[in-house]
This record gives sequence, C-alpha cells and structure tokens, in this order.
Amino acid sequence: MSDSILGFIATVHPYDSLKRDELARVAGSFSRRRFAAGDVIYDYGNRLPGLYLIESGRVAVTDRNGDSVSQLGPRNSFGERGLLRDGVAVTTATVLDDAVVLMLPRAEVNRLIAEHRSVARFFDRGCGPADRGADIAMLKVGELLSHRPVSCTPDTPVIEAAQLMRDERISSLGITEGGRLIGLVTIRDMTTRVVAEGRDMRQPVSEVMTADPVTLAPSALGYDVLNIMLERRVGHLPVVEDGRFVGMISQTDLTRVQAVSAAGLIRDVAQADSPAQMARATARIPELLVQLVQAGQRHEIITRMITDIADAATRRLLDLVAADLGPAPAPWLWAACGSQGRQEQTGTSDQDNCLILGPGTDPQDPWFQALARRVSDGLHDCGYVHCPGDMMATNPRWCQPVDVWRGYFRDWIAHPSPEAQMLASVMFDLRAIGGDAALLDDLRRDTLEAASRNSIFVAHMVANSLKHRPPLGLIGGFATIRSGEYRHHVDMKHNGVVPVTDLARVYALQGRIGAVNTRARLEEAEARGVISASGARDLIAAYDMIQTTRLENQAHLVRAGRKPDNYLSPADLSAFERSHLRDAFVVVRGMQSAVGHGKGMLG
Repeated sequence: MSDSILGFIATVHPYDSLKRDELARVAGSFSRRRFAAGDVIYDYGNRLPGLYLIESGRVAVTDRNGDSVSQLGPRNSFGERGLLRDGVAVTTATVLDDAVVLMLPRAEVNRLIAEHRSVARFFDRGCGPADRGADIAMLKVGELLSHRPVSCTPDTPVIEAAQLMRDERISSLGITEGGRLIGLVTIRDMTTRVVAEGRDMRQPVSEVMTADPVTLAPSALGYDVLNIMLERRVGHLPVVEDGRFVGMISQTDLTRVQAVSAAGLIRDVAQADSPAQMARATARIPELLVQLVQAGQRHEIITRMITDIADAATRRLLDLVAADLGPAPAPWLWAACGSQGRQEQTGTSDQDNCLILGPGTDPQDPWFQALARRVSDGLHDCGYVHCPGDMMATNPRWCQPVDVWRGYFRDWIAHPSPEAQMLASVMFDLRAIGGDAALLDDLRRDTLEAASRNSIFVAHMVANSLKHRPPLGLIGGFATIRSGEYRHHVDMKHNGVVPVTDLARVYALQGRIGAVNTRARLEEAEARGVISASGARDLIAAYDMIQTTRLENQAHLVRAGRKPDNYLSPADLSAFERSHLRDAFVVVRGMQSAVGHGKGMLG
C-alpha cells in the first residue's frame, strides 16, 4: 500500500519537495480510509488525529454554523488549521462522493514542519509573503544600483576627481584603466589622505585611491553587501561584471531602498508650487511600489508610505489654494475617507474626501466652494482621479457644517437603509488631513458611541459586511470573472480586501474602536475581546496574505510596463501561492459566516 501512496504524494506539494528517502518514510506514515457519500470524517470541535489528504472523491468543508467553506477534490489537504492551532477541528468535513482519504498523524506532521522548511512554509498559513523576511538582503546588487557608473583614469589629478564627484553629486569614483577597475576613491579619502595631510591637489588620484578593492557582481545579494560593509568597515563597494565596472553600491543606496525614496517624493510634493510639479513626483509612485515590494516591505508599511504621499499632496494643495484665497471665513477641516482615510492606498487610487465646516457656517460660501474645486482638481491632476461615486468635497452634500454632519450620522443610524449603510461604511473611515482636526474628533467619538448602542443599526452593518464575498469556487478553486476584459481574473479589491475591511469596521463599531486602519482595528478588536485571539490571528494572517498578493501583482504589472490594477489571474500564481491565497479566502468566508450568525468567532 505504501508504494501506491508514495507515487501519489510525490505529485502533491509540499511532499514533492522531499528527498526520496524522506518521501518514502512519510508515505509509510500515511494511513488510508475509504468513506461513503454522507460520511462525516470529523465534526467541528472534534480532536483531530492528523492531517487529511484526498486521494479520490470529494469532501465538503463547512464551518461551525453549517455554512459552506469549500468543496475539495483529489490532492487537497484539510483539517490543518485546527490541527496546527490546538488539535481541535474548526470545521466539519463531510464526504460528498465515495472517497479515499489519506491521514498523516499529527506527530509526523509536526516533525516534517520542524525539519523541512518547504513543509513549514506550506502549512504556516500565517507566514505568507508579508512575513517571509525577504528584505533588502534578498535583493540582487543589480537592483540596488541607482546611478550610472562614474569613473576616471589613475592619472587624473585629485582636484579634478573631487570636482567630478561634486558635479555628479556622488561620494565615490571608480578608478579604471582600459575599462578595468583598479581602485576607488571616496570623499573620505579626499579628507583623510589629501586635505588632512596637506598633500598636493594636482597629484594623480592613483596616489590616494584604495587599490584592488573588493568587488561584487550584479548577481550578488544585498546580504553580501551588508556583510562586507560590516566586516571591512567600508561604505562603498564597486560592482564589476565580466571585468567591466558597472556601478557603485554605497550605504546611501541601501537606505534609499529602505524607503528614503518615499521621503524624497514627499519632499518633492511638499516643495512643489503647482499641481503639475506635484504630478511629476506622484507619477513615480508605481516605481516606489515596485521598489518596496522587491525589498520585501510589509504591506501595511507600503500602503502607509503611499498614503503619506497622498496626504502630503493634499496638504500642499490646501496650503497653496488657501494662501491664494486669503483668510477663511470660518474654521474648516478637509478629511479623507476610503483607502486614504484608512492609510491603505496602493498603486491605483481615486480620491474620497469631504469638508467639515465650523458650526453654522454657510457651505455655499465661495471660499469653501473654490477650495473644494481647486484642491479636488489638483488631486485629479496628480493621479488621484475624481471619485466615480462623487464622494468628494465638491459635492454640496459632502461640504457641510459639523452640525449637519451630526444629523447625517444620526439619520443613518436611526434609518439604516441600504444607502445609509453604504454611506456610514465610507464615513466611519474619516481621517483628518488639513485644517481644524478638532471638528472631527468629537463627531467621531459621539457617532461611534451612538452607533454601537443601536443594535438594529449594528445588525444592518453586519449584513452590509457580507455583501462582498471572497472569490471561492465550488470545487477547490477560485470563482473568477466570467467575461469582459478581466475574464478569468479575481478582483483583489472588492472580493479580497473589502470583505476584511468591512469586517474590521463592524468589529470597530462593536468595540467602539476609534482606529480607522483595518489592521489596527483587527488588533484592537482582539485586545478588547471583540473577537477571539485565534480568530483575530487567522483573520490578520489572511488579510496579510491577500493584501501582499494584491501589491505583488500590482508591482508585476508595473514591471511589465502596465498600469497597476486590482485584477489577478490565479493562473499566474504558483501552486503554492494559489493554495495559500485560497486558504486566506476560506478564513475570511468563515469569519463572515461567524459574524452573520452573531458569533464573531468568540469561543
């Protein structure tokens, strides 16, 4: 029997990564059972003896409420989430068709995870791309180069070498002879070996250079750069390919990759005198996205940095327009909602904003109308296109005194129509950007308290959070778009991220949590006991996987010369990536089911 199992698991990931002897051992540890249609393999809450793997037939997996999670076929595993958490099933598995199911004992699963990285990565559903630890150390040196190679000959006078570094705004030069690198000179060399020793500035640079420096190839890793710089206490490393000097890596390049470029874009935006100047900076956001994804930055860091640029552009536009218009007739606040409000912008974002005015202010005042129009148009010029749903300060409905805003929220809470649910969902994510932030503080606190006390409104918000469903197919796959430009793709925004942000908003409402960022809401919901620790861990890990996959896909599109969007083809993912992404969607659907049944994953 073990021979037939061996042949089968040799084609199933992650077992296909094992060496032959280890694979044979694992095959011998599997047991095989036959089940008839309708048989229950395990129930929710049962102690699990091990991990299950379908050899033939189909198995339906349902959650604690009996709602469908997935239907699995041959080569699919199930039961691992409960097994690896505390050994207790978090789902129920029922046979749909006559099935042959293999079972690997828990002790053997744990041994494989402990001894084989490929197995650990496969079964650690919380260790997706966001946790992989792939940072600057994993980038290739060629990806770190930011400047064309600049060099001079060994007989170049020191003063001319120094002038060349000044003109090129660099801190080191390669010294080449016949195209071959023979040394390097740095600003520090100029200081310690020339100026400090009072040497002749007309002497050849070969007299003060570091001869035969250690070099790296473009294919080397950032890890090698870090090690050499630390071990040899140097700040510059020449890059050589086939004997040819192709560039210089400096400590500045390392810090640049670690997001100094984001600060650079913010600086350029903050110093701009017009929307056109800002647009030149914001046009580089896709490049920043690629750089941050390649550096392995966590998704919440990437989206925060991208949002910070949008915030800077908004504030600069507000300052420019307000200075041109003169003193404001009354206090005001420009607030962002949507992804900017949650600090979760990606490589593609429109604008969602509003104006909250001081009590009793006339919203038709030309000053505020001009501010709204000119700032909104400026953001559009910077790539933050006008909101298709007109959720902007230019819409008179969303440019109102704070007392009118209080009335809006009061009516939405008292009469939770479908439109009210939608608007409340958007406006619960408000964040102050420019102006008098105090206008929002009291409004948010009072509204959150009133909404959380209204059980009918909370129930409607729960129902609203179930409208967007993860793209899970019936038989172990993805439910992709069936026609049009994005046929065979999944919408990673509306069917991936939005279900989690909607859940997090409900938890924030139930726990009176003031945070608007999705991940922060989930973490605070766990801390306050709104959701269980295990439920929070699962959902945060799922969210990390979904958001990271979304950003990686956007970076892939940018590298291919296309505009980033939210549509992903599952066929572009490896089997490993598809498995993890699907598991993330399964977790989200399970949490939706729990919220829909009023259980919220507590207990």
